[in-house]
Amino acid sequence: MTAPLTGTTFVHRFLPGSQPQSPVLLLLHGTGGTEEDLIPLGRQLSPGAALLSIRGRVLENGMPRFFRRLAEGVFDQKDLLHRTQELYSFLSDARETYGLRDSRIIAAGYSNGANIASSLLLREPHALQGAILLRAMVPFEPESLPDLSGTPVFLAAGRRDPIVPESNTRSLEAIYKRAGATVELHWHPGGHELGSDDVQAAHLWLARQKLTGAV
Repeated sequence: MTAPLTGTTFVHRFLPGSQPQSPVLLLLHGTGGTEEDLIPLGRQLSPGAALLSIRGRVLENGMPRFFRRLAEGVFDQKDLLHRTQELYSFLSDARETYGLRDSRIIAAGYSNGANIASSLLLREPHALQGAILLRAMVPFEPESLPDLSGTPVFLAAGRRDPIVPESNTRSLEAIYKRAGATVELHWHPGGHELGSDDVQAAHLWLARQKLTGAV
């Protein structure tokens, strides 16, 4: 289901849920993905939840991304800020378009998608009511920390990830904890790829949050 939005738009899919009490999952793919990629993951994370899955607007060698990078692990900070603001505008419009004004929205992002979800949470702390960040890096070093008191954040990292060093994951965890978020960190024994253990751990974490009711 796709509908016209009034502001900045993305190619996206909205799939209504069968459990109105469940948070809406905002699905954000990794480099080279599309709005279709994470829908099966969303169903595994929260069966019956509404899903809002979007495609990044930046192309790198023909592969969709959510923001530009200068090299592996080196982000174009001006573009990251601009694209984060675009995502915030889109999400605000999507709440109106799809009747989500009173819904809790949890971002579920992988790699590049997790990084822009993290940027959104750190820059616009009221845009999301939590986040599942799979193989995320520190998107930027905040000059001042937002108030994320009680905001639940799930991080899943790979012990042998060649892209995201353990030290970077620990730094991201520390940023969220200093901001007041409630952080759970899951370690996968492998690398940057997702494992069934990541999905199961994120599913159980989400079930424990009991994020129901209006924002």
